[in-house]
Amino acid sequence: MRSAWVMKLKPGQEAEYKRKHDEIWPEMVALLKSQGVSNYTIYRYDLLLFAYLEKPDNAPSQTEGVDPVVLKWWEWMEPHMETHPDARPKSWPVEQVFRLD
Repeated sequence: MRSAWVMKLKPGQEAEYKRKHDEIWPEMVALLKSQGVSNYTIYRYDLLLFAYLEKPDNAPSQTEGVDPVVLKWWEWMEPHMETHPDARPKSWPVEQVFRLD
């Protein structure tokens, strides 16, 4: 399963957002791999983030039965991104319109 979405950074938070991802927690990496994630890529253009994820079709969503590691990560990232009141990043799905394998 492939999915993609966009998120938004708060102005002035670009460097700190990147720094935190450069130092991603080992427990977050382990959780993603345990869910079968084989590719999770985030690109940035100005304040717009484009995220792309590949995982098995039957793998759980990060928002289904949210793991405590994910909740902690969301809270850690909250100062840098547009979020919902529960610290979950605001995200908007994007539609795949072309693919070449």
